[in-house]
Amino acid sequence: MSNPQQLRYSKEHEWLSAVEDGVATVGITEFAANALGDVVFAQLPAVGDTVTAGESCGELESTKSVSDLYSPVSGEVVAANQDVVDDPALVNSAPFEGGWLFKVKITDEPGDLMSADEYTAFAG
Repeated sequence: MSNPQQLRYSKEHEWLSAVEDGVATVGITEFAANALGDVVFAQLPAVGDTVTAGESCGELESTKSVSDLYSPVSGEVVAANQDVVDDPALVNSAPFEGGWLFKVKITDEPGDLMSADEYTAFAG
């Protein structure tokens, strides 16, 4: 399992990119994608939606189950990845690249996000 060092991670298995101009990208980790199995449907937050750190903001459905998508930060959604809506398997094949889920203009960031090494230890 690879966890890119430049990202930060939540206990709900989401990753957060570095903030650029107040905006960060959110996705799920390779660990979460593998645990879900083949993702067949993605319901992402819409542009303009307000998300709250630690609260559900969408769903990912796989051949195994339906899982809530949680936002690692609070803010306003400024982009949703239509490619993932059209081809949910991107979450499995490229969780850190083309399988990103949404971009958020951050208004509040919790202090409990983990480094790559901390997340690797957490996820086991």
